[in-house]
Amino acid sequence: MNNEGDIVKLDYGTEGLPLNLGGINATILRPRYLEGLPDERAAFIESVRHPYSTLPLRELIASDESLAIAIPDITRALPSDRLLPWLFEELKGLKPEKVTIIVGTGTHRGNTPDELLQMVGPEIAAKYRIVNHDCRDSSTLTHAGRSPYGYDVSYTADYVKADRRILMGFIEPHFMAGFSGGYKAVFPGIADLNAIQTYHGFTNIAHPESTWGILEGNPTQSHVRAAGSLLSVDFLINVTLNTDRQITGYFCGEVTAAHEAGCIFSRETAMARVEEAFPIVVTTNSGYPLDLNLYQTVKGMSAAHPITKENGLIITASRCNNGFPEHGAFKEQLLRWATVEETWAAIQSPDFREPDQWQTQKLLQILRTCRVSLRSALDPNLVQRAHLTPIGDVRTAIDAELMHLGRPDAPVAVIPEGPLTIPYVG
Repeated sequence: MNNEGDIVKLDYGTEGLPLNLGGINATILRPRYLEGLPDERAAFIESVRHPYSTLPLRELIASDESLAIAIPDITRALPSDRLLPWLFEELKGLKPEKVTIIVGTGTHRGNTPDELLQMVGPEIAAKYRIVNHDCRDSSTLTHAGRSPYGYDVSYTADYVKADRRILMGFIEPHFMAGFSGGYKAVFPGIADLNAIQTYHGFTNIAHPESTWGILEGNPTQSHVRAAGSLLSVDFLINVTLNTDRQITGYFCGEVTAAHEAGCIFSRETAMARVEEAFPIVVTTNSGYPLDLNLYQTVKGMSAAHPITKENGLIITASRCNNGFPEHGAFKEQLLRWATVEETWAAIQSPDFREPDQWQTQKLLQILRTCRVSLRSALDPNLVQRAHLTPIGDVRTAIDAELMHLGRPDAPVAVIPEGPLTIPYVG
């Protein structure tokens, strides 16, 4: 039975969602909690002055050189508003007009002015040039080279033309690339649509090693590193975060060395072993800002999938107050065909090539073996058309499934922080 008390708070939007687990045979799965660093700024300075496999940051960039900094967009929890001021303090001789901060939107929409203020803070927004990457606008992109995997890659022009380049991000297990962070800030963060679609092709995404917690032999991560390193990157600033969005570690320096150190750290703290799969798994998408839309919510469902029995039920609580979203092709793909199998047959065709098909594919891989219910702010009719079951209350859905199983004591796994915890059977 649940040993944390009857009430557990699911990460949902900004407020959370209480779930009463009284009388349920529940196992609550959380990442190993780490306290935030006692002095984040001091730890940042220590890390960039004693980095992995390269010189200290302030010795790498001259005051007269141009600098491009790639940061994640609003759908990622990186505390850029704290990190950027510390970065510029360390590079205090650098002229602001020499700096461009590039928001790595990938295929997402550009961030609004209000979102940019929230992401970087008003002082940084007022002082430095900030551009939203646009993977579809060729006039803003410049050819960077050809991937060893056989396709051309372009990046935001300011990144290609810069004398120096810094990548920023945070490391957590990733449902395709093994782990986030590292070169993902540039590829797919600021890459052209054709290159993104190519590396997100059906075969790569379907590969069994394109999954949580795997770097070696992961074709998705291999494409990321190959394309991301076409241009020299001078410095990586990656962090790990706890569930309170506090920084628990810095991994700064040469990209591969720093990233791999962070992945080892993340694997030890974020992945949770269970002895066997569950017939019912409750998950989230870690709350705001990660649960803004259904596209991102596939990650929370994917986190639950490895520990869900075949034909079992994944109950997902994700607010999705920004829709599917409305931009991109994800919504249209889910609504275009009447069944999961029709959709699956269409997207695996060699002739099928559309933005966001990789996210549709990941969702379909889940739906082909499990059922998924969704508690959200989405229109229930659209949820149903997207091959999910809309629900109004998580506890009611659990009770209904227990009754359906005819086993009131059937085990239920609960993942309150969604993809911040990656469970696996082993």
